[in-house]
Amino acid sequence: MLALLLTATSFTGAESAFAAEPAAKQLPLPRFASLKPSRANLRSGPGTEYPTVWVYHREGLPLEIIKEFEGWRQVRDADGASGWVLQSFLSGRRTALIEPWEVKPGVPPPQIALLSDDNDKASIVVHVEAGVIANVLTCNGIWCWVTVEKFKGFVPQKKLWGVYEKEVLK
Repeated sequence: MLALLLTATSFTGAESAFAAEPAAKQLPLPRFASLKPSRANLRSGPGTEYPTVWVYHREGLPLEIIKEFEGWRQVRDADGASGWVLQSFLSGRRTALIEPWEVKPGVPPPQIALLSDDNDKASIVVHVEAGVIANVLTCNGIWCWVTVEKFKGFVPQKKLWGVYEKEVLK
């Protein structure tokens, strides 16, 4: 109990009011989830009394959960922005952004190939734009099998934001 108290008091400012819940109630942190609604507020703290700092307008957007407090989850997006969203706005469905770091304002996004097999010599199923959301079906630590709209294909795992390096998903 004393260690928990010391941890909680080591926070500064408003953070001390919402230290993490005991680990026994949590799934592993950090972890990825996706946004359920097509509109969700990102707040500066875990409650509706905290100001909205951003509004997401992208159903399926992958978000990394980094902290939990009651019915709220502190998340980080692909741009590094973080804040709090209601847990009920998040889904365990795994999605990923394809090369979001390649999207530049005012420049057409590069095209990324979805391949028919998990190797660089496989045929191209379709080209998709960097920044598109893919549904992640499986990953073997090197390649992920994904869907983008009606297309299924493989993409190198290192090109995705929404799965961890070498993470295996079945």
